[in-house]
Amino acid sequence: MSQKEEKLNFEETIKQLEEIAKELEKGDLDLDSSVNKFEEGMKLSKKCNDFLENAEKRITVLLKDGNDIKEENFTQEEE
Repeated sequence: MSQKEEKLNFEETIKQLEEIAKELEKGDLDLDSSVNKFEEGMKLSKKCNDFLENAEKRITVLLKDGNDIKEENFTQEEE
């Protein structure tokens, strides 16, 4: 992954992944180029997954318990 790709945020990474998908869907690339684009897309997909996993880990609910602050993992309530 290039240094430029490492500095992308989630939204920019998704945008690049969408562009790669569009290029692959066109079918204009030769086999070698298609494989390279697919590989690049897989790396970007993993990066997006890493962004989401890190965001999930950071989401916490702080509950005040007397003078103590208790940190719990965020869980979405079912409706």
